[in-house]
Amino acid sequence: MLECGEAVAAVEPWIVTGRLTRVAGLVMEAVGLRLAVGSSCTVHLPGGHDVDAEVVGFSGEKLFLMPSTDVYGLVPGARVTPVDALMQRASGQAVIPSHKRRRSQDRARQVAVGDGLLGRILDGAGRPLDMLGPLHLEKQVPLHCRPCNPLGRAPIHQVLDVGVRAINALLTVGRGQRMGLFAGSGIGKSILLGMMARFTSADVVVVGLIGERGREVKEFIENILGPAGLARSVVVAAPADTPPLLRLHGAAYATSIAEYFRDQGKHVLLIMDSLTRFAMAQREIALAIGEPPATKGYPPSVFAKLPQLVERAGNGLEGGGSITAFYTVLVEGDDQQDPIADSARAILDGHIVLSRSLSDQGHYPAIDIEASVSRAITELLQPEDLAMVRRFRLLYSRFQRSRDLINVGAYVKGSDLLLDEAILLHPMLDAFLQQGMHHRVNYADSRNQLAELLNA
Repeated sequence: MLECGEAVAAVEPWIVTGRLTRVAGLVMEAVGLRLAVGSSCTVHLPGGHDVDAEVVGFSGEKLFLMPSTDVYGLVPGARVTPVDALMQRASGQAVIPSHKRRRSQDRARQVAVGDGLLGRILDGAGRPLDMLGPLHLEKQVPLHCRPCNPLGRAPIHQVLDVGVRAINALLTVGRGQRMGLFAGSGIGKSILLGMMARFTSADVVVVGLIGERGREVKEFIENILGPAGLARSVVVAAPADTPPLLRLHGAAYATSIAEYFRDQGKHVLLIMDSLTRFAMAQREIALAIGEPPATKGYPPSVFAKLPQLVERAGNGLEGGGSITAFYTVLVEGDDQQDPIADSARAILDGHIVLSRSLSDQGHYPAIDIEASVSRAITELLQPEDLAMVRRFRLLYSRFQRSRDLINVGAYVKGSDLLLDEAILLHPMLDAFLQQGMHHRVNYADSRNQLAELLNA
């Protein structure tokens, strides 16, 4: 009997291969190879076509492979080859059987990064989508990198100007902070992301469009990001029709690019739309290989993957660069207790909630100030500025709680002095929270306008 790793050596004596035994849904099963989880493989099809795949699990002698390209044309017994072996063959090196390789030879998946990425649009595998020619990149980095030592990170102490008045003044963001943008569909989160991509004071902007509609990719780049925004940006697009593995890789690749520029000492803005689609891609893979669902259909591995991705963003070493990240979270049915939304809220440094009722009223950006919070704001603002933020929120909240009484005429003026002030200032409070998508308001002007409003 042939040992594992030698199943088809008689057919292809120059390389160790396995064979495909089963395709069930999203998962392919192969025998004849012994590879680590995360290893890359190529499945060879008749006619010279190939399918790229990755090992996502195993059971006994069977490997579970997840394709990152289309699987049309697969046949039973198709040959499966480790990518490392193909690279060794191409370079003329001796091929070592996979079951005899040392563990140190199982290298992490590498991706190309470099300054040549600026202004380019890529897919989840790093291939150009913009038809501007090949990429010329000088460095390879791991796709999945471990987060920095938490004790080595620089603290969040410097305000980041995002150009949006409501966020600058009331939800102040610091360099290295990780914020969530919680919204249902069609409320305006893409427009708000585009405003921050154009207006934020950052050296480099990295945009990850993960699992969204393909139509939105071109629309976001041309109409929302614009030529000026794209010039200092890198866009990684893995739309909804791409395999789940490619969506996961797209999110990880966008983060690796941001880490590369951060390690050069630059201040990076990372925008990922959306964290929910990333979680759904992991759910598809986990369920396909037999992991049991736990919370509303999400397997446990989903909730382990989220912090692994998010924790890679943030400040680097003291005196170095930073990654300030905004992750959109699609709230299904506007349910803020959705399991992904609930998990994201716990691992992020704050959340900005967009309200459908405000959007329906033509209030843009539709930020629900009462439900939103920046957890780093107390470290970023002086006591007098914090007092202004608290007073604005108090007046706005008092009016919202009493809105029904005011609308039906049941409130008697003079019964509550604070509410009287809230009623008087409400039109100005409401106008302060609104802003045109092409209008930038810097941090200093945002703070001055807040002070003028409350001192009027």
